[in-house]
Amino acid sequence: MTSMLRAAEDTRTSAPVAPPAWVVIALACAGQFLVVLDVSVVNVALPSMRADLGLSAPGLQWVVNAYSIAFAGFMLLGGRAGDLYGRKRMFLVGLALFTLASVGGGLAQEGPQLLAARAVQGLGAAVLAPSTLTILTSAVPAGAARARAIATWAAVGAGGGAAGGLVGGLLVDGLSWRWVLLINVPVGAVVLAGAARWLVESRGGNGRRLDLPGALLVTAGLATLAYGIVQTEAEGWTSAATLVPLCAGLALIGAFLAVEARTKAPLMPLTLLRVRSVSSANAAMFVSGSAMFCMWFFMTLYAQNVLGYSPLGAGLALMPSSLAVVLGSKLAPRLMTVTGPRTVAVLGTLLAAGGFGWQSTMTADGTYPTAIMLPGILMMAGAGLAQTPLASLATSGATLQDAGLVSGLVNTSRVMGGSLGLAVMSTIAAARTGDSHSAESLTAGYALAFRTSAVLLVAGAALMLVWLPRRTSRG
Repeated sequence: MTSMLRAAEDTRTSAPVAPPAWVVIALACAGQFLVVLDVSVVNVALPSMRADLGLSAPGLQWVVNAYSIAFAGFMLLGGRAGDLYGRKRMFLVGLALFTLASVGGGLAQEGPQLLAARAVQGLGAAVLAPSTLTILTSAVPAGAARARAIATWAAVGAGGGAAGGLVGGLLVDGLSWRWVLLINVPVGAVVLAGAARWLVESRGGNGRRLDLPGALLVTAGLATLAYGIVQTEAEGWTSAATLVPLCAGLALIGAFLAVEARTKAPLMPLTLLRVRSVSSANAAMFVSGSAMFCMWFFMTLYAQNVLGYSPLGAGLALMPSSLAVVLGSKLAPRLMTVTGPRTVAVLGTLLAAGGFGWQSTMTADGTYPTAIMLPGILMMAGAGLAQTPLASLATSGATLQDAGLVSGLVNTSRVMGGSLGLAVMSTIAAARTGDSHSAESLTAGYALAFRTSAVLLVAGAALMLVWLPRRTSRG
């Protein structure tokens, strides 16, 4: 009897103590902030990179694209790896890879070294990002508390994209372009130490093996498709350089679906797409992302190329928009408890559509309050309101075994939608601007892109109203 009591006491003593929920939320949000920040933070540093490393114009474009393609292409693989091998483990592996690649990029002496480091950064982000949402939802019970936690995650993620211009401007003006990448190192080291100390391991694979054929097909398909999308900006939609990778990417994704329908342990069970909350929320995330992602890109160009702002000035000008997306995300859970997630997602999308419509009235001699600040606040407040209920709906329909995969799917939908939308809107703006680079012509191109996004958001709101479930389901 005594030995049994001692054994029980030893078991209690050795069992891991669950950390406070706010610690888990802070670590997950810090990881998400880093990976989203690096999508946009390099934009203001591109001229300095070109001058220092002698990059060509296409090479400069690939400083951004190498990260985005690897990020989108490996996302589903990263999500399923977390399910099978442990979410904490994949969080640590992804963050370590991301941080080491940041060192390589910040110390790069030639263009190819920088591009390789950016691609490895994207791979690390793809492994890390799905685990951030899964760890967060696993640590907080379903209900209002989880909705608030997801709202914080969404706000931090959106804030990372919004803060890219400001952070990049401060680092480039105050130090050098290298610190746009090197700043990730001390932050990553702190988060890595905290995650190793506080996060508790969880997994849902039940001994299953990774579906390697499916993983290779979907990764190659998404990466090839993303490559084709980014080619449209330079080559147009009808060139062979664009059509060949687009068709090849679609063919690979078709082969992936065929393999998943027959394998015993699929990377992505197709039955998951029959869950209404999963399929509808991801479709809505894709559509809204394709319209909203271009906002920061065109607003920064408008501020600098038309109104004459410096890189740092443009970042400061967009600060109210950055705060608006955070406030919208934090307000969403309160509204969700009253009206339900579908209503909040629709209202947020329509609010963003109104902001995009207002922004489309921009002129070459616009003033800050009406040309940047107020429409930007509407756009991003709406984005914050819409993103939280969509993420909550998408993850609510997942079982423990598929939680990481669904989190990866949410991020994939947003990143792929944003990449496609930016390519389409850039093509539309360039076609309207033509060969003229006057302030009036540039403004007309940007305005048409915002007008098109507004129409797309209204269509997205209609899709949400028809397809999204009224309430979250419990997976």
